[in-house]
Amino acid sequence: YYADHITAVSPTYAREITEPQYAYGMEGLLRQRHHEGRLSGILNGVDDGIWSPQNDLLLPMRYDRDTLEEKAENKRQLQIAMGLKVDDKAPLFAVVSRLTSQKGLDLVLEALPGLLEQGGQLALLGAGDPVLQEGFLAAAAEHPGKVGVQIGYHEAFSHRIMGGADVILVPSRFEPCGLTQLYGLKYGTLPLVRRTGGLADTVSDSSLENLADGLATGFVFEDSNALS
Repeated sequence: YYADHITAVSPTYAREITEPQYAYGMEGLLRQRHHEGRLSGILNGVDDGIWSPQNDLLLPMRYDRDTLEEKAENKRQLQIAMGLKVDDKAPLFAVVSRLTSQKGLDLVLEALPGLLEQGGQLALLGAGDPVLQEGFLAAAAEHPGKVGVQIGYHEAFSHRIMGGADVILVPSRFEPCGLTQLYGLKYGTLPLVRRTGGLADTVSDSSLENLADGLATGFVFEDSNALS
């Protein structure tokens, strides 16, 4: 109330928190600050000293935009580490996240059978809601070689996932900014995100128009359901 200016961690989230579903009862004040020009969003960034595929000592194989083919070895090593079938043609989807409804991981569970039927694989690193944990562990048991799950969080292994996966899933129901999709962009791992908060500000959908203009950076969906 007494601050001269309020900042949020992304421009879209700064707009979203003026609405009741995001403001937790503070929408009146935040809307007023927005109209006064005293509410703005500043995007998070990535620490290149930690997250940089060309210098990342945690990767089996380092690479950059000019040597992207080296990423294939990271994928192979990740498949081995996660107990997945080694297959360079199988799209490898990944999740590195807290396992919560807010993060939309129930949508991943719901969509998983269709993803696997189309030849995809899933590597997941995370912990949280016991129901989601059990759901993903059950999926790994039901689909050996296609689903690999590690419950918990290991910073070093999160780098290996980012360096080896083809697509990083961030289907959040709301997301002030998010860093995971930014790491994906740095590592050539396409982010698949819901259009909300900072995800909307940082990922450009692979629409025909964006592809033609060279602006596409990932995949963006609108509705918070598995069909999207």
